[in-house]
Amino acid sequence: MHYKSIVQTIWFEASAEVVYHMLMDAGTHAAFTNSKATISKELDGKFSVYDGYCHGYNIELKEGEKIVQAWHFAEEGWPDDHFSICTFIFEHLGTKTKLTFTQTGIPEHKAEALESGWREYYWEPMQEYLKKSLLTSKD
Repeated sequence: MHYKSIVQTIWFEASAEVVYHMLMDAGTHAAFTNSKATISKELDGKFSVYDGYCHGYNIELKEGEKIVQAWHFAEEGWPDDHFSICTFIFEHLGTKTKLTFTQTGIPEHKAEALESGWREYYWEPMQEYLKKSLLTSKD
């Protein structure tokens, strides 16, 4: 099987700690995805998101700075024992956070769908959640 990688850069109107927390806190993750999430905050700890569609384990965690995780997707054609590696690097710049996301080891025939899927199911809902939180905090 051939594998591909994707790299995406996303800007958030929030601190690096807030964006990190959105990905690593089960309650917040469930809120912005509107789905069940269980997430360990420990090294080698397991996670399951989007009602079990994705699961995996933590490889490296530096709060507010970096997350490295092994991800498995319940996708047709995704090998049962295969995990891709997702790296989230957070850089706080002024009032914003730059998130550089890299996913390696993606089965070649799934790369295009995952590239758009991250935008549609993660980055856009996270930005909407932050906007709603900001509006609520101003009331």
